[in-house]
Amino acid sequence: MKEPSTLLGIIFALVAIGVGMVLKGASLTALVNPAAYLIIIGGTIAAIFISFPLAEIKKFPKLIKIIFGGSKKLPTKLEVIDMFTKWATLARKEGLLGLESEISTIEDPFLKNGMELIIDTTDSDFANDVLLEKISAMQERHRKGALIFSQAGTYAPTLGVLGAVVGLIAALGNLADIEKLGHSIAAAFIATLLGIFTGYVLWHPMSNKLKLISRQEIEVRQIMVEGLLALQEGINSRQLEHKLNVYLTPAELDKKSAQANE
Repeated sequence: MKEPSTLLGIIFALVAIGVGMVLKGASLTALVNPAAYLIIIGGTIAAIFISFPLAEIKKFPKLIKIIFGGSKKLPTKLEVIDMFTKWATLARKEGLLGLESEISTIEDPFLKNGMELIIDTTDSDFANDVLLEKISAMQERHRKGALIFSQAGTYAPTLGVLGAVVGLIAALGNLADIEKLGHSIAAAFIATLLGIFTGYVLWHPMSNKLKLISRQEIEVRQIMVEGLLALQEGINSRQLEHKLNVYLTPAELDKKSAQANE
């Protein structure tokens, strides 16, 4: 698994809730409440189906894979800058047509299409518009994916309240039996617990992770756009390197300097 933090977070959350319940004197067997799970999980699924078209919901397994396994393989910012520095040197010697031999070595579709675009056209404004539109379309797809999880996080706690109300209605039928009344009230609030847990420990954090992964990918794409346009302008490798270094953090710059000194 490339991205273990999601699974680790879920494990820590379950342990924290379980230990906390024991320390408070609550029995873990109280969590065995099929009706609560049906109301919260089933209700959340139903609300998602009502909120989104089926075409978006079908992407759910892929989104889960990204959350637990990380995003698709992308070159790092340092790798991208190194590639463009090398290409700038080649382009200064042989022109943009000299980069055609490099296209077959590029694995990333966005970068490959971008390289073909700057070779095929001399209009930098056109190339910039096309590449930025591709980033914008990708960003919108990512936004819709994260929205599924953020909406689930909004619905689940409210459904927890609904489950508690249903449980309390059942509890009112046991007013004559104090022991059964106590168990019924405890079971009623399990639905609230599940709603809050799934909403604020699972769905909302998963949405935030998708947004973070999206921002990281967009940043790499922006570096690629700047590099491609710089190649088209014909600037030299040193200028291009300085231009792209603005996207690096101080730690990444230090790492880059250390690699250059090796």
